[in-house]
Amino acid sequence: MMALSVALALLAALGNAAASVLQRRAAADLGGTKGGRASTAALLRQRVWVWGAALLGFSGICQALALATGPLSVVQPVMSTELLFTLVVGGVVFRRRPDRRAWAAFAAMSVGLGGFLALAAPTGGRETALVVHWVWTGIAVAAVAGLLIAVSSRLPSAARAAVLGTATAIGFACTAALLKDAFGRLPDGIGAVLAAWQPYAAVGLGIGSFVLLQVTLRAGTLAASQPALTLGDALLSVVLGVVIFDEGVRLGWRTPFEAVALGLLVAGCVGLSRSPLLAEGPGGGGKW
Repeated sequence: MMALSVALALLAALGNAAASVLQRRAAADLGGTKGGRASTAALLRQRVWVWGAALLGFSGICQALALATGPLSVVQPVMSTELLFTLVVGGVVFRRRPDRRAWAAFAAMSVGLGGFLALAAPTGGRETALVVHWVWTGIAVAAVAGLLIAVSSRLPSAARAAVLGTATAIGFACTAALLKDAFGRLPDGIGAVLAAWQPYAAVGLGIGSFVLLQVTLRAGTLAASQPALTLGDALLSVVLGVVIFDEGVRLGWRTPFEAVALGLLVAGCVGLSRSPLLAEGPGGGGKW
């Protein structure tokens, strides 16, 4: 089941990346022909944008199935490969090849993620979480996210984007945890899932996190926000998996090597987010 969960998470990450690139392509095409920002109505008439939206639905299904079949502490870190897939797919669609630094960042991120998962060897715990765990977790993450959002208004652009990216990552990680908790009730029937509060909380938190993501993207560059978004989601999900679902993570003598693997993952993520493909152009827009 672990291999299936990883495969589904990779498909979800690829779907998210392809959707992002296709929708950026649609917006770029409209911007290039009309000389301005694409309106929502105009985007909806673009076949490329519609395909991107369909891929988002596909990736959502894959992520839900991955969470239903594997540990949260495995699925969400694997989902961090979305950034890698974004640059690969974007390079094909926009006919721009990543440079050597980008390939080095690819390698660092891949080795770091693979090494961490192999060393930590997360194992599945409970299929559902106890309410008391959700209460304390909810209080803690709400306090941290609220503090980050409050502090962000006093920071310059890059720092504000990074802080808001961290708050957004908290929202996405908790949304994934809520979905896993909801799907853990599937053996009792779809009625048990619909009767629980978790799926509705996941929808509400997911919408709120999406709105916060838009604020984050307007606050600063992808180079500032993407590492916090990608790594914050992955690392917090490992913590939530251990705390809420009793998932096991091996430490002991492995800890220093896990720290090195995480360092590679961080370096790769930062390197990818600073790729010239995503750098801001003279007019403030990205290359894509």
